[in-house]
Amino acid sequence: MFTIGPVTPGQPRRPLVEICTDSLDGSIAVEQAGADRVELCADLPLGGTTPSGGMMTAVCEALTLPVAVMIRPRAGDFLYSEGEREIMRRDIELAKQAGAAAIVLGLLTPDGQVHVAATRDLIERARPLEVTFHRAFDMSREPYEALRALIDLGIDRLLTSGQVADVSAGLALVSELVAAAGAQLSVMPGCGVQEHNAREIIEATGAREIHFSARERRDGGMTFRNPACAMGTPEVPGEFERDATSVDRIRALLVQLGG
Repeated sequence: MFTIGPVTPGQPRRPLVEICTDSLDGSIAVEQAGADRVELCADLPLGGTTPSGGMMTAVCEALTLPVAVMIRPRAGDFLYSEGEREIMRRDIELAKQAGAAAIVLGLLTPDGQVHVAATRDLIERARPLEVTFHRAFDMSREPYEALRALIDLGIDRLLTSGQVADVSAGLALVSELVAAAGAQLSVMPGCGVQEHNAREIIEATGAREIHFSARERRDGGMTFRNPACAMGTPEVPGEFERDATSVDRIRALLVQLGG
């Protein structure tokens, strides 16, 4: 049997499992399923943006699990204007007031380096919360240079797919990053993690944490449906369906990891 926390002799440690979700119901499902941390976002189909202050507060009040709040003012690249960075500062304050345990952010320069000065400013504003640097890292130009910058900044955790679209294809780099980081920060694989490959990813990389979305498409509850009207684009769920966090998928992943 695996365990989270202090390990007794002969008892291996189960990797910490973080689940990203964009709703109160999804966050409650994460806790019910037995995972270890929620990453709370809005706009998951766009890679995640900052949830509303109301969402932050409702989720933190509802859960006993630690909640990591995404701080990303818009979709798209990770090059932010001063105005956008001011929004990020204010959202960090909202996350702290809501009771978040961590924030999640990522800022780059035009030439693909970690934006050290801007990141340091936001880290200082976030403390004493933990800070995760998200997959903006996967858009950086040189992974080891970026890793060194994050270590020097005192980042607690790095979420990465190994600079490719699916972590299963990036296991070699993720493994090298885990080894290079050692105890200086936690390298957490994500993007493409599934129930059937989670154990392989952990065994191949030596990571101590793993990130999973556990989403499934569900039919909405509307009985009247107007087929002539649509509010969004074809890439996101329509008005009569939604993506939801699956308790069963989380539990299946935990079983594979020995939890």
